Amino acid sequence: MPIGNSYSYIFGPIVALMGIGMMVLVLRWAYSRGSSVVAVPGKSGPSDSYGLLVCVASPTNYAEGEMIRRTLEHAGIKANLAQTTDGPKVMVWPVDEMKAAAILRG
Repeated sequence: MPIGNSYSYIFGPIVALMGIGMMVLVLRWAYSRGSSVVAVPGKSGPSDSYGLLVCVASPTNYAEGEMIRRTLEHAGIKANLAQTTDGPKVMVWPVDEMKAAAILRG
């Protein structure tokens, strides 16, 4: 009992070439200029353009800001260090603003 007919030897390579062609088209689309699916790096903006987050500290450099952010994180406050056009800023949610200010003062 034959497994295939005379077309079975050409059917496999044709399917493989069609699969490779589809992968080439998808990769060309994914890495084309202007319509890439890869995220664009974030841009710095003024300190008031970060939505609901409020600034609680303005460190002089990024390393100092990271130490402040970790201090707040250790106290249980979610804090972000943002590189704004005005320099680095440590930002928290408005509900944590008073608690963060008290921790940074003392």
